[in-house]
Amino acid sequence: MLEGALRTLTEQGIAKTSARTVAAAAGVNQALVFYHFGSVDELLAAACRYGAERTVSRYRPRFDAVASLSELLALGREIHEQERVGGHVSLLGQLLAGAQTHEALGPATAAGLDLWIVEIENVLRRVLTGTPFGEFTDPAGLARAVAASFVGIELYEGVDAVGAGSALNALEQLGLLVGALEELGPVAQRAVRQYLRRASARR
Repeated sequence: MLEGALRTLTEQGIAKTSARTVAAAAGVNQALVFYHFGSVDELLAAACRYGAERTVSRYRPRFDAVASLSELLALGREIHEQERVGGHVSLLGQLLAGAQTHEALGPATAAGLDLWIVEIENVLRRVLTGTPFGEFTDPAGLARAVAASFVGIELYEGVDAVGAGSALNALEQLGLLVGALEELGPVAQRAVRQYLRRASARR
């Protein structure tokens, strides 16, 4: 039924997702929706968590192999393309829209996004440690900013694919810039740290 719920959301949208349509997609009696989950909203919440856990676990080895910020952003773009082709970007849009009116979907969607954020944060802690930026960044906050950027781009792509592509390019260019700064010699890196300390002290 979880697979049926995800497929119904992706193909028919939140407005047409009901016990009947989910049961039809899953090939079961609709009474089983209420027997196992109590309500359609609870089924959708469980399906959201299930889908996120399955997808994140599939990419976890790739996150573990990332060695730089530019590699992280490149992986993000690859995931975006693969998930878009698989219909999961459309699914995310439906979940975010549904969370506005279906109370159970809000926490479930946030929990699903948190699974991605944890992976991103782990990478950021690993790749920024020892760089001029490691001392001055909040990996937890930065991970949420990165995740929010990709979510926004995914939704924006539906109305402006060219603009979304430009935004992804800009993120990758930012990653290359950070990578170039990380390649500086010890003297230059020390100068960057000193500048960042002064800038932080003025805030």
